[in-house]
Amino acid sequence: MEIMTFDHHIDIPGTTLFDGRQAMKGYQLNKMCYSFNHKENREAFKADPEAYMEKYKLSEVQKDAVRSLNVLKMIEAGGNIYYLAKLAGIFGLSVQDVGAQQTGMTTEEFKAKLKAQGE
Repeated sequence: MEIMTFDHHIDIPGTTLFDGRQAMKGYQLNKMCYSFNHKENREAFKADPEAYMEKYKLSEVQKDAVRSLNVLKMIEAGGNIYYLAKLAGIFGLSVQDVGAQQTGMTTEEFKAKLKAQGE
């Protein structure tokens, strides 16, 4: 029986691939975002984001990405978009806001692009 390994790295220009390395790198950030499934945790984060990030032992890079609300930086810091969506919701960011960040567009430009593709 042949065992397949996935030791190679796929390079997609402009894209941070969420692989095992990224999962390890972003574990604390994703764990924190997962905690936002509970209302009391969302409220605790909103009341004192710095203390909440410290509680989950986020790296300085991860903290800076969260502070700036920059989803691309959070992804580069190991964040998984499905967990980051929970954090984005706390700040009132929509899926379109996040998509706009990922494509380097304004939210309005991104919405117009989506609408044009649907016509």
